[in-house]
Amino acid sequence: MSVPLPTSFTYRTIDADGVRINCAVGGDGPPILLLHGYPQTHLIWHHVAPRLATDHTVVLTDLRGYGDSDKPRPGQDDAEYSKRAMARDQLLVMRSLGFDRFGIAGHDRGGRVGHRLALDAPDAVTALAVLDIVPTHHAFGHADMTFGLGYYHWFFLAAGNGIPERLIGRDPEFWITARMTARHHGGTPFDPAAVAEYVRCFSDPAAIAASCADYRAAAGIDLRHDEADAGRTIACPLLALWGEHSFVGRTYDVLAAWRGYAGDVRGRALPSDHYLPEEQPELVTTALRDFFSS
Repeated sequence: MSVPLPTSFTYRTIDADGVRINCAVGGDGPPILLLHGYPQTHLIWHHVAPRLATDHTVVLTDLRGYGDSDKPRPGQDDAEYSKRAMARDQLLVMRSLGFDRFGIAGHDRGGRVGHRLALDAPDAVTALAVLDIVPTHHAFGHADMTFGLGYYHWFFLAAGNGIPERLIGRDPEFWITARMTARHHGGTPFDPAAVAEYVRCFSDPAAIAASCADYRAAAGIDLRHDEADAGRTIACPLLALWGEHSFVGRTYDVLAAWRGYAGDVRGRALPSDHYLPEEQPELVTTALRDFFSS
């Protein structure tokens, strides 16, 4: 069972300075890089990418540690999974494809990678869309009991001593499907073939370890990078989309949060929970096309 992209999309593996990144490329026109979140792969965009490819060159990748990309073994401080390292992978992928300047749309973790890439390589990123997130630094800086209960997985996955790796590894399918079904609100159902692909990829113990390192990095080295960049803002236009039924939509003034980190911020809520590209693909496509064409 698989969720194939149209045959106009071609798969390739690109060496990003020793880390092999799985990607698919299709369409023609101004380039857009689509980045996925946790616990998924590039296939979260399987509805959206073909629509965008009618007037853009669309690049979908698996972040390092996820999908069929390489999964470097985490070191002591999890620097291998800092958003800075993950963003550099994506910059090298786009350069390898011949794109020095490009737009980015990132959902969940992919939005955090896009945020870091827009800061570290401002000349490369023409526009950034972030889906259903507020900045990591803002989220931790405003953490309370509501945040702890709503985003308990941030703390669980960041725990040390192999605890989340061992527990998730006992039943990765349950973990993934429980996370996803709890964050869906009546839009387009998840494609069973896409879910099967998420489970296949996430059943690799190296993927579980990498994703935990991703979250530990967010609570450690990423925050240090963010604090070192205090006062810097994203130079390019930023579009924020979020689910009106999601934790983000119910908890934050999303546009106000992002205005502390970017100068040109726009966006709106969509009738969705967390997984906007799968639950409301037509609305997401329209919003992204309008934004990247403006």
